[in-house]
Amino acid sequence: MKKVFIFLLISTSFLFGQSKNADEIINQLKNGFKEVKDYVADVTITTDINFIKVPKMHAKIYFKQPDKVHFESKGFALLPKNGMFTSPLSFLNDDYTALYVKEDEQDGYKTSVVKVIPLNDKGNLILTTLWIDQSKNVIRKVEASTKTNGTFILLLKYSSNMKYPLPDSMILSFNTPIRRMHRGMHPDLDENSKKNNSDTISGKIIIDYTKYVVNKGISDSVFTNDQKEDRN
Repeated sequence: MKKVFIFLLISTSFLFGQSKNADEIINQLKNGFKEVKDYVADVTITTDINFIKVPKMHAKIYFKQPDKVHFESKGFALLPKNGMFTSPLSFLNDDYTALYVKEDEQDGYKTSVVKVIPLNDKGNLILTTLWIDQSKNVIRKVEASTKTNGTFILLLKYSSNMKYPLPDSMILSFNTPIRRMHRGMHPDLDENSKKNNSDTISGKIIIDYTKYVVNKGISDSVFTNDQKEDRN
């Protein structure tokens, strides 16, 4: 009888460990990522986009809390200077309201589905849905709807023995109007879209991360030029 009681106690503790409070879930996520003061990683970017062929690219990413980012690449790296590819919490930078929706399985993991609605209507995001693995305190999937760039889905995969909440890979799937894409992205973008009689571009961008160096200290001087460019 005593063993049964102990088993029930442990089971109940586990069940109640999975919060259904959206703000609490997100705050735990934020606190977990704060353990990453900075990191450097090598990335390989593989693209599969209709109309255009982009060779596999290699880059090095530098990140420092709260939002300093620097990329080094010999060629044109198909990555933004900040945002989703450097911090999993980039969707939570502005004021928002969060709603717990349900429990769901994602890639074999039990997750809590949380919807995030921006309070500032001046931004591009309309609604973001997060699949959060509370047991590992990481985001497994993101689905974001935007005003101008359509909807995109981001899948995040992690090492089974990860020490920090940093992904081993990200897969971004998108379908967006060509008029919203950067014209310098590829010289044949406009011509190929006309040939195929399409005004949208869809595809996937796969980012693989290796050789993480975490919390070893990065000088602010590494990010100086990036900050100047952002202000211009």
